[in-house]
Amino acid sequence: MEDQSIAALYLSIYLSIYLSIYLSIYLSIYLSIYLSIYLSIYLSIYLSIYLSIYLSIYLSIYISVYSIYLSIYLSIYLSIYLSIYLSIYLSVYLSIYLSIYLSIYLSIYLSIYLYFIYVYSIYLSIYLSIYLSIYLNDRSLYIYDLI
Repeated sequence: MEDQSIAALYLSIYLSIYLSIYLSIYLSIYLSIYLSIYLSIYLSIYLSIYLSIYLSIYLSIYISVYSIYLSIYLSIYLSIYLSIYLSIYLSVYLSIYLSIYLSIYLSIYLSIYLYFIYVYSIYLSIYLSIYLSIYLNDRSLYIYDLI
Protein backbone atom coordinates (compact mmCIF):
# COMPACT_ATOMS: atom_id res chain seq x y z
CA MET A 1 0.00 0.00 0.00
CA GLU A 2 2.85 2.15 0.58
CA ASP A 3 3.89 1.74 -3.00
CA GLN A 4 0.51 2.83 -4.13
CA SER A 5 0.53 5.88 -1.92
CA ILE A 6 4.03 6.80 -3.16
CA ALA A 7 2.92 6.19 -6.74
CA ALA A 8 -0.21 8.24 -6.10
CA LEU A 9 1.95 10.98 -4.56
CA TYR A 10 4.33 10.95 -7.51
CA LEU A 11 1.40 10.91 -9.88
CA SER A 12 -0.26 13.84 -8.10
CA ILE A 13 3.02 15.80 -8.03
CA TYR A 14 3.63 14.97 -11.71
CA LEU A 15 0.08 15.87 -12.70
CA SER A 16 0.10 19.05 -10.69
CA ILE A 17 3.44 20.17 -12.20
CA TYR A 18 2.40 19.03 -15.70
CA LEU A 19 -1.02 20.58 -15.49
CA SER A 20 0.26 23.80 -14.00
CA ILE A 21 2.93 24.15 -16.71
CA TYR A 22 0.58 22.98 -19.47
CA LEU A 23 -2.30 25.11 -18.33
CA SER A 24 -0.15 28.16 -17.77
CA ILE A 25 1.44 27.86 -21.23
CA TYR A 26 -1.85 26.94 -22.93
CA LEU A 27 -3.86 29.58 -21.16
CA SER A 28 -1.25 32.27 -21.66
CA ILE A 29 -0.94 31.53 -25.39
CA TYR A 30 -4.67 30.95 -25.91
CA LEU A 31 -5.76 33.92 -23.88
CA SER A 32 -3.18 36.25 -25.33
CA ILE A 33 -4.07 35.30 -28.91
CA TYR A 34 -7.80 35.08 -28.31
CA LEU A 35 -7.99 38.23 -26.26
CA SER A 36 -5.79 40.21 -28.59
CA ILE A 37 -7.81 39.17 -31.65
CA TYR A 38 -11.15 39.50 -29.89
CA LEU A 39 -10.32 42.79 -28.28
CA SER A 40 -8.79 44.25 -31.39
CA ILE A 41 -11.75 43.28 -33.56
CA TYR A 42 -14.39 44.05 -30.97
CA LEU A 43 -12.89 47.28 -29.85
CA SER A 44 -12.14 48.51 -33.33
CA ILE A 45 -15.65 47.75 -34.56
CA TYR A 46 -17.40 48.82 -31.39
CA LEU A 47 -15.35 51.94 -30.92
CA SER A 48 -15.56 52.96 -34.53
CA ILE A 49 -19.33 52.51 -34.62
CA TYR A 50 -19.89 53.97 -31.19
CA LEU A 51 -17.58 56.88 -31.69
CA SER A 52 -18.86 57.64 -35.15
CA ILE A 53 -22.49 57.60 -34.00
CA TYR A 54 -21.82 59.34 -30.71
CA LEU A 55 -19.55 61.95 -32.17
CA SER A 56 -21.78 62.63 -35.13
CA ILE A 57 -24.84 63.06 -32.91
CA TYR A 58 -22.96 64.98 -30.24
CA LEU A 59 -21.17 67.19 -32.70
CA SER A 60 -24.28 67.87 -34.75
CA ILE A 61 -26.23 68.80 -31.63
CA TYR A 62 -23.35 70.85 -30.24
CA ILE A 63 -22.76 72.66 -33.51
CA SER A 64 -26.45 73.35 -34.04
CA VAL A 65 -26.87 74.66 -30.51
CA TYR A 66 -23.71 76.70 -30.82
CA SER A 67 -24.79 78.08 -34.18
CA ILE A 68 -28.18 79.03 -32.73
CA TYR A 69 -26.42 80.68 -29.82
CA LEU A 70 -24.08 82.51 -32.15
CA SER A 71 -26.86 83.64 -34.42
CA ILE A 72 -28.93 84.94 -31.52
CA TYR A 73 -25.95 86.57 -29.87
CA LEU A 74 -24.73 88.13 -33.08
CA SER A 75 -28.14 89.33 -34.11
CA ILE A 76 -28.80 90.95 -30.75
CA TYR A 77 -25.28 92.31 -30.38
CA LEU A 78 -25.09 93.59 -33.90
CA SER A 79 -28.52 95.14 -33.82
CA ILE A 80 -27.83 96.94 -30.55
CA TYR A 81 -24.28 97.88 -31.48
CA LEU A 82 -25.19 99.01 -34.96
CA SER A 83 -28.19 100.96 -33.81
CA ILE A 84 -26.22 102.76 -31.12
CA TYR A 85 -23.18 103.25 -33.31
CA LEU A 86 -25.15 104.40 -36.30
CA SER A 87 -27.36 106.70 -34.29
CA ILE A 88 -24.42 108.34 -32.55
CA TYR A 89 -22.24 108.41 -35.63
CA LEU A 90 -24.93 109.65 -37.91
CA SER A 91 -26.23 112.24 -35.51
CA VAL A 92 -22.78 113.62 -34.76
CA TYR A 93 -21.56 113.34 -38.32
CA LEU A 94 -24.69 114.76 -39.83
CA SER A 95 -24.93 117.58 -37.36
CA ILE A 96 -21.32 118.59 -37.87
CA TYR A 97 -21.43 118.07 -41.60
CA LEU A 98 -24.72 119.85 -42.06
CA SER A 99 -23.77 122.73 -39.82
CA ILE A 100 -20.48 123.28 -41.64
CA TYR A 101 -21.94 122.68 -45.08
CA LEU A 102 -24.98 124.80 -44.50
CA SER A 103 -23.03 127.64 -42.96
CA ILE A 104 -20.53 127.69 -45.82
CA TYR A 105 -23.19 127.19 -48.48
CA LEU A 106 -25.51 129.78 -47.03
CA SER A 107 -22.77 132.32 -46.52
CA ILE A 108 -21.56 131.92 -50.09
CA TYR A 109 -25.09 131.90 -51.48
CA LEU A 110 -26.14 134.93 -49.48
CA SER A 111 -22.99 136.84 -50.33
CA ILE A 112 -23.51 136.15 -54.04
CA TYR A 113 -27.18 137.01 -53.77
CA LEU A 114 -26.43 140.22 -51.89
CA TYR A 115 -23.74 141.09 -54.40
CA PHE A 116 -26.24 140.76 -57.25
CA ILE A 117 -28.75 142.87 -55.34
CA TYR A 118 -26.05 145.49 -54.76
CA VAL A 119 -25.03 145.48 -58.42
CA TYR A 120 -28.66 145.61 -59.50
CA SER A 121 -29.36 148.50 -57.14
CA ILE A 122 -26.38 150.41 -58.54
CA TYR A 123 -27.56 149.68 -62.06
CA LEU A 124 -31.09 150.70 -61.15
CA SER A 125 -29.96 153.90 -59.47
CA ILE A 126 -27.82 154.83 -62.48
CA TYR A 127 -30.63 153.98 -64.86
CA LEU A 128 -33.19 155.90 -62.85
CA SER A 129 -30.96 158.89 -62.42
CA ILE A 130 -30.28 159.03 -66.17
CA TYR A 131 -33.92 158.42 -67.01
CA LEU A 132 -35.12 161.00 -64.53
CA SER A 133 -32.58 163.56 -65.62
CA ILE A 134 -33.64 163.09 -69.25
CA TYR A 135 -37.30 163.09 -68.37
CA LEU A 136 -37.03 166.07 -66.11
CA ASN A 137 -34.89 167.88 -68.63
CA ASP A 138 -37.52 167.28 -71.29
CA ARG A 139 -40.25 168.40 -68.93
CA SER A 140 -38.38 171.45 -67.98
CA LEU A 141 -37.93 172.30 -71.64
CA TYR A 142 -41.58 171.71 -72.23
CA ILE A 143 -42.49 173.95 -69.29
CA TYR A 144 -40.16 176.68 -70.58
CA ASP A 145 -41.69 176.40 -73.96
CA LEU A 146 -45.08 176.94 -72.46
CA ILE A 147 -44.04 180.07 -70.64
